[in-house]
Amino acid sequence: MVIQTFSVIVIDENECESDPSICGKNARCFNTVGSYYCQCHEGFTTNSAYNFTGTDGIECEDINECVVGSAACGPYTKCVNSEGGYNCTCEAGYISSNGKDTFKSGQGIFFAVFTAGSFYCICDAGFRLKSGETNFTDTSEHIYVINYKGLEESLNCSFDHLKTQQKQTFKINSKVVTATVSNKETTNLTKPINLTFSHLEKKNEEHMCVFWDPELDGGAWSTRGCTTVISSADQTDCSCSHLSSFAVLMALYDIGDVYELRVVTLVGLSLSLICFFICIVTFYFVRSIQSTRNTIHLHLCISLFIAYFVFLVGITRTENKVGCAVVAGILHYFFLASFCWMCLEGVQLFRMVVLVFNTTLRPIYMFAAGYGVPAVIVAISATANASGYGTDKHCWLSIQDGFIWSFYGPVCIIIIANVFFFLITIWKLAEKFSSLNPDLDSLHKIKAFTVTAIAQLCILGIMWVFGCFQFNENTLAMSYIFTILSSLQGVLMFIMHCWLSKQVRDEYAKFLSCICTPQKRKYSEFTSNQTSKQQINSVLKRSWLALALRMCAHERNSSPQAVQDVDEFVSSWEQIW
Repeated sequence: MVIQTFSVIVIDENECESDPSICGKNARCFNTVGSYYCQCHEGFTTNSAYNFTGTDGIECEDINECVVGSAACGPYTKCVNSEGGYNCTCEAGYISSNGKDTFKSGQGIFFAVFTAGSFYCICDAGFRLKSGETNFTDTSEHIYVINYKGLEESLNCSFDHLKTQQKQTFKINSKVVTATVSNKETTNLTKPINLTFSHLEKKNEEHMCVFWDPELDGGAWSTRGCTTVISSADQTDCSCSHLSSFAVLMALYDIGDVYELRVVTLVGLSLSLICFFICIVTFYFVRSIQSTRNTIHLHLCISLFIAYFVFLVGITRTENKVGCAVVAGILHYFFLASFCWMCLEGVQLFRMVVLVFNTTLRPIYMFAAGYGVPAVIVAISATANASGYGTDKHCWLSIQDGFIWSFYGPVCIIIIANVFFFLITIWKLAEKFSSLNPDLDSLHKIKAFTVTAIAQLCILGIMWVFGCFQFNENTLAMSYIFTILSSLQGVLMFIMHCWLSKQVRDEYAKFLSCICTPQKRKYSEFTSNQTSKQQINSVLKRSWLALALRMCAHERNSSPQAVQDVDEFVSSWEQIW
């Protein structure tokens, strides 16, 4: 018997090739093993499933992009829907920046704006405008002006190449526009063009006309070839000798006064630092005034000297963010320390009046309050908000989120406490002056100490009232007052605690006499020594002469009368010499 076997090969049928219209209109067929599925073309959709088959009775319908909002054509445009897509066109009086009649969303974001009824001229093929000219001789002047929507926010930077008297902070205060004509050679126009920009923020600040120079470090704002004709709070008129992309910048604080303020700061704080240095040397080396109060004044001057020195050299060094934060932290610490030492002076005066014995403060307690308390405050502030140290314009505490109150909060508490101590001190002084047997010398001394301490607190306290506005952009006058009071701080410390003290003046006089009259004293010593030597030699000569005469009289066996005559002669000569 013969048995035959047969093998059957099953081949998948490609329904997409067998029936190209199996999915219907505006749909695409995808073959699978044993089956297939359909999907709509781009720009079409179904009301149900994303994948379907031809037997499901589903049809692909056109998506109206203009209705559903996916076509963001932009302002001054019209959206025209078409089968499977859409197109954007400009409204009457506008043309697209790419020069095409139709475009998609994102391809024509910027538009050339013309007033109603305006027109522009294009040279015939083979012709162009003369070099440096922007208009035809027989028509009025017209140029393309492209107004960029929202571009001022993207380009609100790249101000490093602007030549100002010192580093300034700017902000774009107008729309960014591009002016062009059909002539490509517009880099050096024979006749400048005038542009008027409306301000986005109506502020009476310093404004300047700039253009975008793509050759400066990949693109930056520049004033080359552009001048500011006139500027008001509402608009600025610019005159430029070339065509490009233009804008108006607003300085965030007045350019004209910055240089003068910097000079006042440099001179005033330098004078204050010199006075603080003299005070530090005086309090440390003059032994006749050593006391608890003198120690407080010494460390108060040290704190203010370091604070003002760092302020002078580092307050505007904002290039390095880490370094700027360190400068802000140092200023925070030492200015707080100065207020703490002033508070200790109020406590010391209170103890001198109220307590009879043990009125001095132990040094360890003074250092803990004078330097330890500020360290704790700065450490907590830095831990809570390290980014609050340093701003874009100054290396100081940030005003945002109220971080500045990590300084002003403790300062207000210290001032209130000091005022309390001073009021109690004055009250007790008045009682003691009216007592039966007052110690007037001691009371007058404490009274003088209290007056100088109150004056010192007023100067430093009022200074920081104006210091609130020092780092605010629209308070330049307050900045001047703050700087002047800072300068007076060192001078007043020197006058009140050094120059008005007789002990200190005597020490200054001794020191100056040692420096100014060393040669005179040396000459006097030399003259005195010479005189003494001459007197000694004269006495020796007289003694030797008298001795010689007496010896001669005795050797010759002279009579007693002759010896007596010699003695009388020698005595008379000794009296004459």
